[in-house]
Amino acid sequence: MLAGALDSEDTRVMIDSLGRLGIEVESTDGGTILRVRGCGGKIPVAAADLFVGNSGTTIRFLTALCALGNGKFRLDGIERMRERPIGDLLIALNQLGADCQGEQRAGLPPVIVAARGLSGGIVKIRGDVSSQFLSGLMLASPYAAHDVEIAVQGELVSKPYVAMTSQIMAAFGASVIAKENAASFRIAAPRSYVGKQYAIEPDASAASYFWGAAAITGGEVKVEGLSRDSLQGDVQFVECLAQMGCRVKYSADAVTVSGRAERGIDVDLNAISDTAQTLAVVALFASGPTTIRGVAHIRHKETDRISDLARELRKFGSEVEESPDGLKITPPTTPTRSVSEVSPPPISIETYNDHRMAMSFTLTGLTRPGVTILNPACTAKTYPRFFDDLSNLCR
Repeated sequence: MLAGALDSEDTRVMIDSLGRLGIEVESTDGGTILRVRGCGGKIPVAAADLFVGNSGTTIRFLTALCALGNGKFRLDGIERMRERPIGDLLIALNQLGADCQGEQRAGLPPVIVAARGLSGGIVKIRGDVSSQFLSGLMLASPYAAHDVEIAVQGELVSKPYVAMTSQIMAAFGASVIAKENAASFRIAAPRSYVGKQYAIEPDASAASYFWGAAAITGGEVKVEGLSRDSLQGDVQFVECLAQMGCRVKYSADAVTVSGRAERGIDVDLNAISDTAQTLAVVALFASGPTTIRGVAHIRHKETDRISDLARELRKFGSEVEESPDGLKITPPTTPTRSVSEVSPPPISIETYNDHRMAMSFTLTGLTRPGVTILNPACTAKTYPRFFDDLSNLCR
């Protein structure tokens, strides 16, 4: 049983796909409690057509899961999903004895998995595109016929997510041995996960928007259920805000941010790249430039989160220099938070159907009137109640 789940589009497409694979998931308490009837690593059906929307997590994890089966499986999504690379995961699974191919173009969805189980052995996988390729491979590995040793090639992005994968696997009975600096992983197989009750932490990347609200307005926001020792690396976002001048307070079960982000910073967000858009928006309200580095891989997310982010930031009069792996944001000379007698010109923010773009830029409207978020419904992908929760915070 999983407690604390989020009822969102991403969760729903995962549950729907698991159901098509013959894996029963019962949802109660408004989707916050999920009871999963395990299948012991054996996919109950011999064929399935899975639609994952624009959920990168779902297609990456389920491609690896389907490889454990015995039959033919097809995974597809919306048009943007068909542009998001998955080739490195397919190559890695094929090294372990799978038969995974792009149906129309090599390395891109739709994906066809001619499943026959995983043999185990040594596998190499690139680490510089998405940590979820590695996580998906790790999650399936205990059900291989023999131990799996994964060698990560190049710099691994979003390392805290891989560390979280290891810890959760261990919590369910898997054996994962990681070498220093996440250069390789050894996973014992064959071994079965053990069913248990598990409490899911609140989403730290979602919490970043509320901590960002405090940084922009100078108010105080306390997020419960997270701590300095949380599994999720995105909690470290508050340390970026501290460098900008905010006050951060940790307690056993909460993290509080107060005070304004007064100054720009130069920061590598490779490990917590899901917070890059939030920090970029906060940077509009600081004094001096902010440079975000190490996030080249976010160009392959729901949208190009570097180029499209830069385009929307410029609408506020900021100067934005784009680089291959990030951007430098120089706030407008007229403070974004200032309120003058003459209303500023209206700004419409294009979200590119990216939930994080919508949630991040919504924060600008806390102090600057006239901001319109186009397609706000895209936040349903991961956070359907975002606007309700933000409204309650602002009362």
